[in-house]
Amino acid sequence: MVDTTPLTRAVDHFADRLRAAPQSRLQRGAAAEALGLARELARRAQALEEPGVEPREMPDAGMFAAADQITVAVHDLAVVIPSEADVDDAVRVVEEAQKRAGV
Repeated sequence: MVDTTPLTRAVDHFADRLRAAPQSRLQRGAAAEALGLARELARRAQALEEPGVEPREMPDAGMFAAADQITVAVHDLAVVIPSEADVDDAVRVVEEAQKRAGV
């Protein structure tokens, strides 16, 4: 079994920062960055669960839902992620998204 703790911790930290961010920060791109991350994590999970099937795109549920969307997406991915290397790659993607979001 693959230890996904580093990945879920990274997303939990990002989600906490989003929830604490002022609305102005979310509007300036933090929420959009988080939505992009949620969509990427969801795409990865779907590709592992249903290879060869076109992934469905996570909808935009609004800036105040962005933290919840990345949390849901990472939990879906954590269930199916196949290797420690994939965990490390996903953690890198999360950390880069958080830097771009500025939170």
